[in-house]
Amino acid sequence: MHSFDPAAYGPAFAALLRAAPLNPLGPGRPDPARRPQLEALVGDDACRAAMWLRYDFLDEAHTISQEIHAADGSYWHALMHRREPDFSNSAYWFHRVGSHPIFPALCAEAAQLAVEAPPQAAFLTRQKKWDPFAFGDLCEASCDEKAPAHDLVPAGAAGGMGTAVRPLLAPGLRRQLSPHRNR
Repeated sequence: MHSFDPAAYGPAFAALLRAAPLNPLGPGRPDPARRPQLEALVGDDACRAAMWLRYDFLDEAHTISQEIHAADGSYWHALMHRREPDFSNSAYWFHRVGSHPIFPALCAEAAQLAVEAPPQAAFLTRQKKWDPFAFGDLCEASCDEKAPAHDLVPAGAAGGMGTAVRPLLAPGLRRQLSPHRNR
């Protein structure tokens, strides 16, 4: 696993990254106490969209990601729709992403974390490149409490910040792939 230094993103991002909660697959509940910190963020719009999404402010993440007319914007737009959950809309935006620089790191991280995961996630240990559609299907199956994958994927926010994977990927994937997660 890669090491991650939240301080590399500056003090405002670092404070939010250190306090970032594990996200549910669904929309979650925005923490109003974090709004002032999130509103004060300046800099890269993809990073800002990621932080709004990380703190369950889906509308704000959606607005920011829609204004990024590049693969990063489509990526965060796709993740936001997966969190709603609106899986078909998420797939549409992942098609617009194409190949993203974060995909190799996601693939490697998921393969390591899936080693001890339930059988539904075994494909993650064998895939040669990241398949956001297969992972989206796994997330969607987990939304149905009757489906066996429900115990597998609570977070659905696996992703990274541009090419910096750690702030969102590690906690998100660990939570998603943990066979011992709390509901």
